[in-house]
Amino acid sequence: MKTQKATYQSSLPSNSRNKLVLRRTRKRFNPRIFIDRIIETTAIVSLLKTCFSGVGAMGCSCMEIATSSQYWQHQKKTCLGMMLVSFSGFLGSALIGASFSIHRDKF
Repeated sequence: MKTQKATYQSSLPSNSRNKLVLRRTRKRFNPRIFIDRIIETTAIVSLLKTCFSGVGAMGCSCMEIATSSQYWQHQKKTCLGMMLVSFSGFLGSALIGASFSIHRDKF
């Protein structure tokens, strides 16, 4: 984010010359940066969720083989479904981010 610096002359009485005082103002809100960060965060979170769901699906698959239980088969399908949904979220956020950058750069 950009910051502005304002220069003021000190009006305080002092024995030395007038001193320049640099004061920092508040940062401006930039909606482009905000949208870019939201899209980036969504992409990272969806990739992490995809990875963790994949690990869970592998674990459920191993338990299904070891115990021959229908419960682990349902858990495995749930994890695979979560992987699919979160990966599609990643692809969607990547597509939206790419289209925003192309629109901004005016290719």
